[in-house]
Amino acid sequence: MSSPYLVPVARLLRDVPSTLEVAFDAPFDEPHEFAPRAPVETDVFPEAVVNVRVRLESFIGGLRARGHVEAPWHGVCRRCSAPVLGLASVAVNERFIDERGPGDEETYLIEHDFVDLAPLAHDAILLDLPLAPLCRSDCRGLCCICGIDRNEATCECQAPLDPRWATLDGLQLANPDSEGSNEG
Repeated sequence: MSSPYLVPVARLLRDVPSTLEVAFDAPFDEPHEFAPRAPVETDVFPEAVVNVRVRLESFIGGLRARGHVEAPWHGVCRRCSAPVLGLASVAVNERFIDERGPGDEETYLIEHDFVDLAPLAHDAILLDLPLAPLCRSDCRGLCCICGIDRNEATCECQAPLDPRWATLDGLQLANPDSEGSNEG
């Protein structure tokens, strides 16, 4: 079975400079190479559809891939633990070369006149995943005392007072808006 991520590039490498537009949708991890993350971590389902749109441009010694990759992700809200869905949309600008030399550690390899865009897509998407997503920007989270979802209900819980600050509870501070004000 041929992967849509594998792109033949012999013509591009032969006719420098030349370009090839590549566009396809494919499963994120059809062979299930990635271990599932913990339930509370942001992740991409293996069967999630990745949208790849790149332009391959040849240069002497390799190719440049410029474009976008997109894939849906899922996670858990960091404040209220509700499920969160999102879309990773990442601009890519990467090089593919025949052999790695000094300084080429962050490039991808051309193998047997093919480039494999799967590692490029996986790297871009996984690095773009939010570490601590929110279900919405104004999420109020869970009450730390009773655990109620403060987005759906309110509670009368009061945080316990820290005894280290108890001395300051009796401190009377002057009100700056009182009669003794020196504004003038």
